[in-house]
Amino acid sequence: VKLYNNREPSVNLLESFVEHWKGITNYYIESTGEQRHTDIPWRLRQMLDILVYEERQQESEETGPCMEYLLQHKILETLCTLAKAQYPPGMNQQVLAFFSKLLAQIQQPVLHIINVYRPVQKMIRLCARPGSQTEREEAQFLLVICSRLKQDPYVLSYILEAIASSDPSSTSRGDVAQVDGGTSSAGQVPSGLQQESTACEIAQAGDPDQQSQHVSDDTDLIHALVALTRSQKSRVALKAHEGLLLLVALPGEGTAVSLAENTRLCEMVTERLCELYSLIPSSLDPADIYGFPQMEWRTHFPPKCQDEDASFPGREQLEDFLVWLDFCNQLVKEAQMVLSVKLAKAIHHQWFAAVLQPQLLQMSEAGMLLTTTLLSCIVRHVSAPTLLEELVHFVLGDQRDLEHRASPQTFSLRHHLIEHCNHISDEISIATLRFFEELLQKSHEHILFNLVLRNLAQRNYVAPSPSGGSGAEERHLADTEFSEEELEEDPFFTDMYLESDFEHSRQLAAFPERRCELGHPSGETQVANIVNSFLCLVPQEAKTSQYVKGAGYETYIHDAHKLYKECKALSLEWGWPQFPEPLAPLPVNSDFFEGHFLQVLFDRIAHILEQPYELNLQVTSVLSRLAAFPHPHLHEYLLDPYISLAPRSRSLFSVLVRVIGDLMQRIQHIPNFTEKLVHIRKQLMGLESESAMDHVALLKGVIVLEEFCKELAAVVFVKHPVEEC
Repeated sequence: VKLYNNREPSVNLLESFVEHWKGITNYYIESTGEQRHTDIPWRLRQMLDILVYEERQQESEETGPCMEYLLQHKILETLCTLAKAQYPPGMNQQVLAFFSKLLAQIQQPVLHIINVYRPVQKMIRLCARPGSQTEREEAQFLLVICSRLKQDPYVLSYILEAIASSDPSSTSRGDVAQVDGGTSSAGQVPSGLQQESTACEIAQAGDPDQQSQHVSDDTDLIHALVALTRSQKSRVALKAHEGLLLLVALPGEGTAVSLAENTRLCEMVTERLCELYSLIPSSLDPADIYGFPQMEWRTHFPPKCQDEDASFPGREQLEDFLVWLDFCNQLVKEAQMVLSVKLAKAIHHQWFAAVLQPQLLQMSEAGMLLTTTLLSCIVRHVSAPTLLEELVHFVLGDQRDLEHRASPQTFSLRHHLIEHCNHISDEISIATLRFFEELLQKSHEHILFNLVLRNLAQRNYVAPSPSGGSGAEERHLADTEFSEEELEEDPFFTDMYLESDFEHSRQLAAFPERRCELGHPSGETQVANIVNSFLCLVPQEAKTSQYVKGAGYETYIHDAHKLYKECKALSLEWGWPQFPEPLAPLPVNSDFFEGHFLQVLFDRIAHILEQPYELNLQVTSVLSRLAAFPHPHLHEYLLDPYISLAPRSRSLFSVLVRVIGDLMQRIQHIPNFTEKLVHIRKQLMGLESESAMDHVALLKGVIVLEEFCKELAAVVFVKHPVEEC
């Protein structure tokens, strides 16, 4: 451009343009078949500079004479033919660079003109071929096209060759319309670009693309972009990813419908996802997957050098898969709604249902463990609302009615996954519990409702009042009758109340009485009493906190507050009530069922004294997260020890009380129980070396039980609006 900025106004740009073009064509006319030095790259640069300079000098939007010449003489068509012939060697690279710079630097819309979009289509067909040596130029060319489509989305139908696949009888009329600046179905095409179609002799030199208008799926823009995402050159792959993102984010519902219904974009993206997933080796260690960091596709280019310590067999395949999954998530998030839903459903049907589900239901424990661990990792990477919707309904189904104890849906994936939480293999149980914990961290209302809340909606777990009173009246009776004196008389609590405990309880009980928004109907029971109920649940001889510095209940406050804020933020838009629903009359012979999910969790907690330490930690982690959600029924059912339970019903607190009763009996048969318990706790904290000891599972279970009670007490404390106290 600088060259022509310095020219005198009298210089005829058209003559110079024609001179450079003839210099290129003369090379072929005079060619004897032997390779010789050429100035074609220099002449192409000069032609581009002239076109850009000419456009800048135009006072109106009319086409300049040089651009008119380029269009009338089908220069771009000719360049396509020369690029395909690859003569002289490297011509394809030069033509790609010329097309890229022309489309990037010319401001006036040109892609709707037949003598522009048809050559562009042909150049796209030359991209992403096996063994290509011009990937860098191809990626830049395709990215420029996507950028122009973002500016002028109405030309998408031309680039996708929708006109070429239309009725042949209308082709000539359509061509004239495009040359004359007519309109298209996608929108208004700018006018002012008129020229007479004159064939160039070189462009007609037997190019087979001239005779065939049908274009297969493996030669279009989308195929080229998807193919280039596989490139080993990080910059090429990055530009291909960015091109696809630009494409799916094109404005206008018409363009989204066109991409969703007239292309194989969704299928190609999903096929690539399935392909990368299939490359993950079955020998991958689930522990390596669980500790794998969250992947972001943009930061993958260029790939970072991994430390040898962080490397493991299968890491590269796992990383490639998660990068593409994160990219798919981004595509679904950025796409227009029509296209977003189509892509999410394609992933559901082609991958979730066809690939993942059979693997999750397989009989092989090793395969089941690996797939469940991968599913947790997948859930962690999915955040796009439409894709999350498909994932949630794939895992949990659409059911929102009450569950029944007698008729579980034994053939559903949901049923199998919940059953796996109580699997004979502890590893599978832990992996499945981790999956549900990941699921509970996703912002989707159906997750918590399907798993838990639909069974608590009518509050059938609360025993009806003998007087037929309201829930508030029931609660008032419970508050007045369930006093501290009665707790002292309970055989499970007789030896728990040291003087220090009472002092601590009085200190917590300093909260003023008020209506608790998250709890029971009346809210008159002090939060401090509930906190003390959990803190005093474990008998004194089974407590170890006082023997280890910094192990008190207060250490859980910070983490509980963080967990509560996270759960509250997730549920802000779910329309939850502030207070429990009024109790409805129970149907005759009704039997409250907490639901399959809570049933399995409660069963696991009931066996906390016999289960492995790691499994106990995972069960209590899931229950703590459930308890932190600010739904009044969930809070009442999991965190209120004062509710009067309906017959044959159980709550979290009642299950813990039964565990304590079992523990009290076992303690009597273990000599030096407290000393052994403290020793195990110090081993777990790394303060003492490990040594052989009897009843290790029981002792570790008691430690987890104590910590779980402190954690629940902390959750109750932080859920109380302290600022009003």
